[in-house]
Amino acid sequence: MIDFLSIFGLILGFGAILVGQFLDGGHLSTLINGPAALIVLGGTFGAVMLQSPTNIFLRGLKLFSWVFFPPRFHTEETIAQIIEWSNIARKEGLLGLELVAEEEENLFARKGLELLVDGSEPEVMRSIMELEIDAKESFDTQSAKIYEAMGGFSPTVGIIGAVMGLIHVMGNLSDPSKLGGGIAVAFVATIYGVGTANLLFIPISSKLKTLVQNEVTYREMVVEGLVSISEGENPRNIQRKLEGYLDKTNYDDESDVL
Repeated sequence: MIDFLSIFGLILGFGAILVGQFLDGGHLSTLINGPAALIVLGGTFGAVMLQSPTNIFLRGLKLFSWVFFPPRFHTEETIAQIIEWSNIARKEGLLGLELVAEEEENLFARKGLELLVDGSEPEVMRSIMELEIDAKESFDTQSAKIYEAMGGFSPTVGIIGAVMGLIHVMGNLSDPSKLGGGIAVAFVATIYGVGTANLLFIPISSKLKTLVQNEVTYREMVVEGLVSISEGENPRNIQRKLEGYLDKTNYDDESDVL
């Protein structure tokens, strides 16, 4: 499902600037400058590529799709599924979940079910699964931070572009026909740097980190449910406990998230 709020925010943010420029009597064409865009975007991406490990950078690029197509978490359906597993365990024992584990598509949930079937102690199972949660959270959070880094680099690179434009202007003071282009690059580069940082890169980073936390919360709910089954808790009590996660997960689940 498309996140229309992100699309609307992107259009509103950049649209307000463009409309404001038009209403103020300026020409929109003055904000279009190829050299300035090359300096800001090329310099920003180059700096981030230099500071980031390859796997972090590539994961960050993949996470970009979450801005418009965020992962969904069907929390209520998952709770119902966990309660069903609990009922099976009470009637048939933990070994009764062996077939369920084999058919489970979500790898994270499958690992938990396999630990249940193997008779792992609740604390051991929690430790193993939380270790995986922490590792993935750290990896995805670092990947989301590449956009935060872009938001830090782009204004500075924009200033570099502005200085380069002014150098060009100063070198052509004797030729007035070349002054306009240099000045345009100088000011437009600054706009590109500050604009992309505050309207694009920093908001993207913040949104991705929020989505990563939503995924972590969802997985913690799965762990809590499976550990409760392992401890032999009553299915009704498990349901009451897991319903506390409903307000924490704002997205509905898709199996490929796990």
